[in-house]
Amino acid sequence: MLLKLLLVGLAIVVLLLALYLVFLSRHKKSATGTLDLIGATGVVHATLNPEGAVVVKGDLWRARVSRGSIGPGKPIRVLGIDGLLLLVEAA
Repeated sequence: MLLKLLLVGLAIVVLLLALYLVFLSRHKKSATGTLDLIGATGVVHATLNPEGAVVVKGDLWRARVSRGSIGPGKPIRVLGIDGLLLLVEAA
């Protein structure tokens, strides 16, 4: 009887630990690789003239447009990456 109670208790602890790990993994911010960003679309957050800020895949990035300027709220497409600076064009 004591062995059954101990096994049930252990099973409950393992189940709770597994649920906790699943919960953490769901709320962990995904790592975005270079290849995932190239070709992605986003929206201008702060005017690109030529540098500013954009939101891509829910993250705020510094960005630079090669020619002209793009105002806030306008769509962009990522062409490349230079360190932590996205190279973008109007979409």
